[in-house]
This record gives sequence, C-alpha cells and structure tokens, in this order.
Amino acid sequence: MIERKLLLGDEAIALGAIHAGISGVYAYPGTPSTEITEYIQGHAPEVRSRWCTNEKTAMEAALGMVYAGKRALVCMKHVGMNVAADAFVNSAITGVNGGLVVLAADDPSMHSSQNEQDSRFYGKFAMIPILEPSTQQEAYDMMPYAYELSESLKLPVLLRIVTRLAHSRAGVVIRKPQEQNALNPETDRTHWVLLPGNARRQYASLVEKQKELLASSEASPYNKSEFCAQNSKHKLGVIACGIAYNYVLENKPHKSDIPVLKVSQYPLPEASIKALAEQCESLLIAEDGQPLVEEQVKSILGAEYPLKGRLTGELPRMGELTPDCVGAALGVNIEQPYTDAQNVMPRPPALCQGCGHRDVYDALNKVAAEYENARIFGDIGCYTLGALPPFRAIDSCVDMGASITMAKGAADAGIFPAIAIIGDSTFTHSGMTGLLDAINDNANITVIISDNLTTAMTGGQDSAGTNKFEAICLGLGIAPEHVRVVIPLPKNMEEITRTIREEIEYKGVSVIIPRRECMQTLQRKLRNKKK
Repeated sequence: MIERKLLLGDEAIALGAIHAGISGVYAYPGTPSTEITEYIQGHAPEVRSRWCTNEKTAMEAALGMVYAGKRALVCMKHVGMNVAADAFVNSAITGVNGGLVVLAADDPSMHSSQNEQDSRFYGKFAMIPILEPSTQQEAYDMMPYAYELSESLKLPVLLRIVTRLAHSRAGVVIRKPQEQNALNPETDRTHWVLLPGNARRQYASLVEKQKELLASSEASPYNKSEFCAQNSKHKLGVIACGIAYNYVLENKPHKSDIPVLKVSQYPLPEASIKALAEQCESLLIAEDGQPLVEEQVKSILGAEYPLKGRLTGELPRMGELTPDCVGAALGVNIEQPYTDAQNVMPRPPALCQGCGHRDVYDALNKVAAEYENARIFGDIGCYTLGALPPFRAIDSCVDMGASITMAKGAADAGIFPAIAIIGDSTFTHSGMTGLLDAINDNANITVIISDNLTTAMTGGQDSAGTNKFEAICLGLGIAPEHVRVVIPLPKNMEEITRTIREEIEYKGVSVIIPRRECMQTLQRKLRNKKK
C-alpha cells in the first residue's frame, strides 16, 4: 500500500533526510528554513538536533559528524550562508567522509529578509554539486539521492530551495527509511589538515572532479528534456530551473509546442542545453532568483545566441517569478492577471501587545530625546520592528550583530550617545565578538541586550545564551557595576530610564539587560499547563 503525507516543502526535506539515515541536523533558525529542523526534532528523537549558536558553528559541527562517517544535514536561510561561508567553502577542499547536505533556503522578494541573494552562487563558487527541487515530492526524493551523490563524489551537496516551495503543501509518496551509517572515522589526515601543501593537492583534486560533477548532471534524473518534434525548428525554447518549472507547466496548455529543459541539478548540463538551442531560435531562462543560469548559458552558447530572461527584461529583474510573468514571457495572453487585492487594507507587522521590547523602546526614545545627536543602532530580530511606528526608535539594521560594531564605529567618529540594541539570540550568534572589540578599545557605547528568553522572531526556539548573559559580559571584561539588569514593564519606566541615563554618561562600555519572557512563548507554556 502506498503511503502519502501532506507536507510543507520544508517538512518533505526533513522527512526525506530522516529516511535517508541522517544522524544529525545542525541549524540556526531562519525563515524560510526553520521548519526543517523543527520537524526533525519532533519526529526523529534518534537524530542529534539541538539548535546551534550560528550557521558557522552548525556547518563545522556537521563537518565533524561526516568526518566520523555519519550523514549530516545543515540548514539555514540564504543570508546564513554568509556566516557559514568560511567552513562551507573549505568543506569542498577537505571533502567529506559521510554524506553532507547543506540546505540553503532563499527568499526572493524578501518576505522576511534584508536581501534576495541567490545561494546557487555559493555552490558554484565552492565548485560542488547543487540540487534545486521543483516540487515537494522531488524535495523528498532528492534527499537520499543527495547523500548518495555526496558520498560517491566525496563532496558536500548544496540543496537550494525558495520560500514558495518551503511554505507550500503537497501530497508526498513516502518510501522505506534507511538505517544510519555505522561509525567510520576518517583515517587520512591529509584531507582534513588544510596546510597549504595539503590544500593545494586537495584543490587540484576538486578541479579534476568537475568532470564527474558535469557527467552526473548530464545523467541526472532531475534534469530532463521535454522536446517536441525533434527535427523541427521552434521559435522559442525554455530552460526552467527549480520551482520555475511549475510556472512553465501552468502555461503549457497555451504553449504546448514549446520545448523545455528542466534543470534541478548543477553544474548545468551543457550537452542538453546545446541540444535544446539547436532546436530553437531563442531561449527563455526561467529561474527564481538572480540570473545565474542566464549568464552561464550565454557563456555556453556564445554571446550571439539570443537569450531572454531577467537580464533582457522579459522577466522581472527582482523578486519572485509568478505563473503570470512567465506566461507573458512565453507569449501567453493573460486575460485575468493576478493583482494584489484592492479592497484589503495593508496590515504592517508590529510588536505583540505586552511585549517587553515595547517598554524598552519607550524608555529609549524618552532618554534619546534628551540628547541632540543620539543614535540607536538596531539589529536583526523581532525587535527590528522598533524601526516602524509608533516607535521609530532605531537608526540602522544591517546584519546579525552589526548593532554593537556600528555603534562602536559611530562612537569612534564622535557620535554621542551611541547606543546598540540587540536581541539575546543575535547577541550570542554574532554580537559577542563585537562587544569584545568595543571593550578592548574602551569604546564609549551603551549596549542593550533585550532578552526575551527565546529566539522569538522564528517561533520561539531555544536561545543559546539564556541565563548566561551577565556571565558572558563579565567574562569579556565589562566592569560588574556596568552590567545592569532591568525588568521591562510600564511600572518600572522610571528605573529603566534612570539606568539608561546613567550608563550613557559612563565613559566606556556598559551593558543593560532588559529581561522579560516573550509573550508568545509564555502563552504557549500556560496553554500546555492546562492540558
């Protein structure tokens, strides 16, 4: 009897990884990747699955597991790849022992992100195989394939998805699970000790292995050609990558005579692309993300071959693709194009009622108004909503951990007061090193670690530094009298504002920790107690 499950794309990947016999998943929560690790935590207690402090530590822990011969999964959103990049790129040089899949969840249109970078560039940069599923079923099926590919090539594999696949549901046919790999530690030290002499040999091996990667891509079941009449010439053909293949299929009833090459494994299958080009006068490149494939196909076919896509304007240069925009590029007459609902009032995001961050921003705004040149440097988290009305409290939000180092740089330039506000999870993710820089230089800054005892923005996962922040700050070198803890409640406003004023006037680095549990996690705990 065939077993089917209705799964999110993230859940299909998670179940596929469990059934592929992984021994560990290492991740830092980030939308749209978070549900993968949460699903594994809830359905596979035999898999090591605690949240990591950041994406770099996740990548390195996974390398340790595959060094031991086991299979591991690393999960992150696209900007997390920037944090993991050092270990990620070097993992292609060390190679792997057990199978390693690195999941990067990209966010075209920036639904919950500060950019829409395309993680496929990282895979190309590292010179490793890339897989890009087009459906939930394919995402599930790709997991054992990815691990077998990783172990046969002795390389990590990058699995790239986008928000629409991660957060949409479909029926998935389930297969029989595999057993976990036996413990089999690496015995060849030269692979893993990247002294220049070893690294040069390993890099030469990686370059030589590109022929195998290309051959695997050409033969991949996930790259398929859907030609029409083989001997006829077509005005237009399509190369459809990942989820964009679905948008092409939705328009196929109107354009059944258009040949299509579906691409879900990289490097690009050059022979298949050349065969398609011979049948077509021009090609449309449909890819959800940046024009990586469009640029590569131009190199493969030559600058004279006419291509259409994001670079030429047939598809939008930014944001997600849609069936309508792909249909228009194919020449389909869209009679009722999708448009945003005109009668629905926009509802901008806001901090929850009763959230402790609200009281922190009320106090900060009150004190900052007393100084002519006060600047408040923000960070990544739900407290970033302090940039919006009614608070309008922060002057920057760039990347994880940047609040402290930007405040230091601004103070170095003469800004006073320079105030950093950072969340508890973000502080341990990438704020501690910035605080150490500030301490070592005796920067004149005030740091507020707004502690709600969880990683709230992504759903309430464990925060790595809970109940450790005072000890961390003291250990880094903050004077004990300038590590202050307050409880952010309206009734404590006088104490909070007084504390902020006192620490602003202190000529050096001080830390204030407003601590109160996230309303969402608190309510969840109370509901669970009643059951």
